[in-house]
This record gives sequence, C-alpha cells and structure tokens, in this order.
Amino acid sequence: MTPPCWYLILNAKAAGNEAVRDAVSAARASGHPIEVRLTWEDGDALRYVREALAGGATRVIAGGGDGTLRDVAAALADAADEADALPMLGLLPLGTANDFATAAGVPEGLDDAFSLATRGSPLPVDLLRVAHDGGATWSLNLVSGGFGTEITVETREGLKKMLGGLAYLVTGIARMGRIDPVPVSLRGPGFAWDGDFIALGVGNGRQAGGGQALCPDAQVDDGLLDVTVVPQLEGEVAAIVGTLVGSGKEAALDRVATRARLPWIEISTPQPMMLNIDGEPVTGARFRIDCVPRRLRVVLPEDSPLLSTAGAPAA
Repeated sequence: MTPPCWYLILNAKAAGNEAVRDAVSAARASGHPIEVRLTWEDGDALRYVREALAGGATRVIAGGGDGTLRDVAAALADAADEADALPMLGLLPLGTANDFATAAGVPEGLDDAFSLATRGSPLPVDLLRVAHDGGATWSLNLVSGGFGTEITVETREGLKKMLGGLAYLVTGIARMGRIDPVPVSLRGPGFAWDGDFIALGVGNGRQAGGGQALCPDAQVDDGLLDVTVVPQLEGEVAAIVGTLVGSGKEAALDRVATRARLPWIEISTPQPMMLNIDGEPVTGARFRIDCVPRRLRVVLPEDSPLLSTAGAPAA
C-alpha cells in the first residue's frame, strides 16, 4: 500500500537550502511520497493547503519563519471546523527568528527538526481567533502591540539577513529614545485595564520579535490566552535599560507588567493602532481575541515547554 502523501509548504527564500533538498530526497527514497510547494506571494499558502487537502495529505509541514507557519496554520483552520478532519501540522524552522518553534523546543538542527516534523505524533493545540475592523484571522503564536511591534515592522530585511535575531535588538536600541505610549482599553472576563501602554502581548505562544518573551508562561493547550501589558514607564530610559540588564528581561517585566489569563479579550483604542499577528501587521481601533481550544493537531516535542503536560499523542 502506498503511504499517504505529505506536503512541505516551503518559503521560497529557503528553496536553495541543500539540507532541505537532501532531507526531502531521503524521505522519497524511503518510499514516502512528499510534495514540495514554494510560497512566493500572498495567497500561496492557502492555495497549497487546499491542494494538500484535495490530495488526501495526512501531514502538512510549514517550512520557513513565523509568517509561513501562521499562513499555513490559518489556512488549515479555515478549511474545517474540527481538528481531527485536518492533516497534522509539522514545523521546519527556517526563518530569522522562529519564535514559536524556539519557545516550543523544536530542534534547531534541520535533520532533527525534519525528523520530528515527519515522524512525530500530533498533539492538540489551541489557536487564537483575532477579529478586527477589517475581518478576522488566526494566530498560533502571539499578538503584540506597542514597542515590540514597531521594532519588528521597522527591522529591515537586509539587517535580518546579516544579524539574524540580533537585528531586532539593534533596531530596538535605535528606538529607545522615542517610545510613544498608546492609550488602550482592555476587557475580559473579570479583567479590565485602561491606560497608556508601551508593550502589549496576547499569547498562545510566549515570544515574538526575535525573542521578546512577552508572555513567558503561556501554554498552547490550556484553553486560555495570556495577556501582558506594560504601562507607560516614568523616569529616564537609561533607568529602564539598567533594570533590564541588572535583573534580566523577565524579572524587569514582572516588576512593571500587568498579566492575566483569559478565554478572550477585547481591545479598543480611540484611534487606530497596529497589532502584529505572528509577524503580520494589522491596523484597527477594535479587536477581539478568542482562544479556541484544541483547534489544530501540531507535531511538537512531547516535553515541549509550551504544553501544560507531556500529553499522550492525539488519536
């Protein structure tokens, strides 16, 4: 009997990666059919996911950065209401930051990551459903606003190629003297926060923007989203930097941030602001973010830090 087909949806920037070619060739040589499709422009991931579904694929692998992973996960989630009706989703982290894969404990080495993506068992994970003025989309990782969002958007592609994740830090330092607070109203079950913020994170995953751990305790299988809001800070920027260096990023965040764990949250601002949804900037004045439990089956390490328990593989 011919094994069921797998699809590797690969960011076109990784098309020349010889290690990826070798891994695909080895999979085919072992008798497992694997189709490779390259994303070049908006809509490609959706088209290839639909092709994979029509072809009866049992496993879809997103090869690229957080943006590629977001596009493939969103296309799968839009294709069916039940996770069991969809192929399992594997990750091949080939981007600059790979924030979700890094926090999830996916191996950095390509051979190990490919082995996990093609041989690992799927686990049910939550997704965030993000409704905004212009429509709705999905987030597997993290929705962020404020300082971190501006860093991610402003970091040039050439700088990322030269410095990798360090590029976000360089851009952040350049912005430190011009952090503009954003007025916001946050509402959720038993939770309300109003004020000016400089950083906001709503996480299914934990980090974004090249390693900024805005939601350091988030888990992808608890049915809840994690909220972190950093208010406008008084005093000189140098004092903030001193706290970060002296106590560590998470310790500094604990000192100034408000946190909550909720099934949903509504965000409103008096004027449109930009939120970064797994690397995709979206502008609006009103957002509602719902945690949708067990929405996809994703291949992660069974001891992944993002899991509330080392659960048994999904059926």
